[in-house]
Amino acid sequence: MSTCPRIGLLPGDAAGIGPEIAAKLLSQALEPEVATVVIGDPRVLARGAAAAGVALGLPTIARAEDAPAGAAALLPGPAIDPAAAPVGQVSALAGKAALDGFRMALELAAAGELDAICFAPCNKQAMHQGGLELEDELRFFVQVLNFKGYVGEVNATDELATTRVTSHVPLRAVADLITEDGVLQAIRLARNTLVAAGKPHPRVAVAGLNPHAGDGGIFGREEIDVIAPAVERARAEQIAASGPYPSDTVFVRARDGGFDAVVTMYHDQGQIAMKLMGFERGITIHAGLPFPITTPAHGTAFDIAGSGSARPDGLRQAYRTACRMALTRRA
Repeated sequence: MSTCPRIGLLPGDAAGIGPEIAAKLLSQALEPEVATVVIGDPRVLARGAAAAGVALGLPTIARAEDAPAGAAALLPGPAIDPAAAPVGQVSALAGKAALDGFRMALELAAAGELDAICFAPCNKQAMHQGGLELEDELRFFVQVLNFKGYVGEVNATDELATTRVTSHVPLRAVADLITEDGVLQAIRLARNTLVAAGKPHPRVAVAGLNPHAGDGGIFGREEIDVIAPAVERARAEQIAASGPYPSDTVFVRARDGGFDAVVTMYHDQGQIAMKLMGFERGITIHAGLPFPITTPAHGTAFDIAGSGSARPDGLRQAYRTACRMALTRRA
């Protein structure tokens, strides 16, 4: 029985690249200070391993706490016949299995049997066909856990992270959704997530909404009336926040080491910059929840699924981040 942190690893959408990049990850040396609990159907993992050209041979366990430290073991998850979910195709069956796998992992984590969760890419269309009635998996996690706190996505590439005040909303609605409290919550989320990942004093830059951060009010007053006051409130809480900065230069400064995180006002303002800096290595942290949940920032890549050519870089980074956050929580 392992007493070290336990990381739940889910292979993602059965028809996408998730099972094969999970197999590639599992075929390499894993973090020695944690136990890795692989939750899924062994037939899906076997298909992924065959596509990846690796042999796994994971031992099967009946309880998460039986996973050995420094290695991986299989805890059988929701059953799905791979033959009924053809590789490279959107499948309601695969979407439902992904949701069922999430639910199982969330319940284990809520019970204290997992310290963190890392999952390979899932497909939103498949999950909606499989029964998801919410906008994305983060809202599903909130629902399953009956969680009431502030949550959001934090994206990270190498040592730089970003989060946003608004997310999956029409661009025409963004300005009306930018509030002082919302900006402050996003700053707190960025700071708290980086602290949880082992960076005790993160520097958080805040982007403006308008071109040139409004140019002193010429191109809009959101920076003056909303964003700057939120930054001042964050600084009063001893958060190393600064801004608002023009969004077309703040990521250059962050890339060069000036900041540890950037808070943006809307989805593509940060996502384009982060993906240009390292699409294959980028990860998403579902932040604010009671325990860490991470995933690669890329999707299921149905066009190359089954070919064995998918790279596990993003999943490896997500897994390592989940391990680091779990170890920090234990410490």
